Amino acid sequence: MLYLDETKLIEIFCDCDDFYKKYEQFIVNKGVGVKPSKSNRIPALHVSEIMTILILYHLTGMKCFQYYYNEIVQKHFQSYFPHLLSYNRFVELIPRCILPFWLFVNTERTGEETGFYYGDSKKMPVCHNLRIYGNKVFKGIAGRSKSSTGWFYGLKLFLVINQYGQIMRCMISPANIADNNIDMMRKVFHKLKGYLFADRGFISQKAFEEFYRQGLKIVTTVKRNMKNKLMIMAEKLALKKRNLIETVNDLLMTICDIDHTRHRNPINAITHALAGVTAYSYLDKLPSIFAKKFALA
Repeated sequence: MLYLDETKLIEIFCDCDDFYKKYEQFIVNKGVGVKPSKSNRIPALHVSEIMTILILYHLTGMKCFQYYYNEIVQKHFQSYFPHLLSYNRFVELIPRCILPFWLFVNTERTGEETGFYYGDSKKMPVCHNLRIYGNKVFKGIAGRSKSSTGWFYGLKLFLVINQYGQIMRCMISPANIADNNIDMMRKVFHKLKGYLFADRGFISQKAFEEFYRQGLKIVTTVKRNMKNKLMIMAEKLALKKRNLIETVNDLLMTICDIDHTRHRNPINAITHALAGVTAYSYLDKLPSIFAKKFALA
């Protein structure tokens, strides 16, 4: 199994624990309260421990979380997590991590601001197409959309990476949110400056002008029914390297296992997806390109 060494475990836990201390202080300063449960029991397992266990799962390459928890965590990680809970109780606590995970991956685990970025959206189907009308788990949350491989029902993962393969932004939305939706683009490309290369799905004249004034130039290919436009050679060459983010998506799907079609709870599903993206940032080697040869970054 991959990445189940002591050094990696300790590194992940220390990062999660340090972040959660900041997170707790933040919600205290903002006066944000958590709705108390019917029982006033405080879980023996800390949120940072839950986050660590979830991240480690997505680094193992395993496809069954129950087997991982019962056979790996409870039998081999007992010394690291002395207050382990039963599998059912652990699954009940996973929703507590959804907001911390989202903040963690978009703040503490972001990469270097290089001014050279690639953006893309990845489909995350939540069920087989034949079971769309019978799916009740994601009712009112997921949506239908069409990708390059056909129609699907589920969510979309919006990603922005730099030339080193480091994740800069991560957002999850219903699948029926278009790539060039101006509100979504404002969230995904927030405060980025430099060049961003994306596919033709992100074409939007309004968005291009708005982000260009803010210091971000969005470079895309053109659609078949559009007139060709002049592009400097450096931008054209950089655009041809957009398969870098496709490689990242492939790693997220194969190694980090961020999507499957066996979900029973939508909050847990989204939390697992964010945990998978976080796990990707802990891989020992990330895909990258040498951007300086394009004379842009």
